[in-house]
Amino acid sequence: MIRIPTLFLLIALFSSAVAQDTQYKTISDIPYYAEEMRRQDSYIGERCLLDIYYPVNKKDFTTVVWFHGGGLTGGNKELPEALKNKDLCIVGVNYRLAPGVKAPAYIEDAAAAVAWVFKNIGRYGGESSRIFVSGHSAGGYLSMMIGLDKQYLAVHGIDADSIAGLIPFSGQAITHFTIRKENDIDDKQPVIDKYAPLFHVRSDAPPMLLITGDRELEMLGRYEENAYLARMMKVAGHQDTRLLELQGYGHDMAYPAFPLMLNEITRLNREKK
Repeated sequence: MIRIPTLFLLIALFSSAVAQDTQYKTISDIPYYAEEMRRQDSYIGERCLLDIYYPVNKKDFTTVVWFHGGGLTGGNKELPEALKNKDLCIVGVNYRLAPGVKAPAYIEDAAAAVAWVFKNIGRYGGESSRIFVSGHSAGGYLSMMIGLDKQYLAVHGIDADSIAGLIPFSGQAITHFTIRKENDIDDKQPVIDKYAPLFHVRSDAPPMLLITGDRELEMLGRYEENAYLARMMKVAGHQDTRLLELQGYGHDMAYPAFPLMLNEITRLNREKK
């Protein structure tokens, strides 16, 4: 008879071996706008690039498009370590920043990047019906905007409802504070206009999991904005909006949020089968 500790060790070794069977490749600085646009606008050529990390020996894999934070004024594309070695593809996206551009350029870039993924992920072995969109802070805001306001992806011939799920981390649900500043509105003055995810609540949006830090530790009213968005999505008739508040974490809540993201991806993929 195998003793319990030995059995656990064998299971761990087996799991490790299975995980090591999956091989990954990273390709950096892929432009997601057409060459003509890059020639016309040097800032597009400089900023509008993405990195892709994908399992080379898997087919029909799930993809997470990840937008970095930084208030729409800073930050760079990321491939979060917490999502690596999970049989997933990660696409880390750069987008143009203020003050180099103003709204809606950031949102247009986010949509162009997601459209690129829809049109190209099959070349790498991915399944286009399993594309999730996420990001932290400003990245969470961008993921919500392109998922709720369908016009941005429609420009590229993509239906926003084709997104498998939206999983924003601590994104602004009202108009982003940088966009308010562009219009001489104080960042403590709440605004809900066409640049607010809340303006675009609808019943037929993709599934959405909103994750924020603790309401007492978050930036300004970030939890409350997301709570209002969750409520209004439900009032509008959306059947799959949920909100999770990570007690004890402030705006730097991404680390404990990644396992919740992975659980959500597993749930939604299972329900599609």
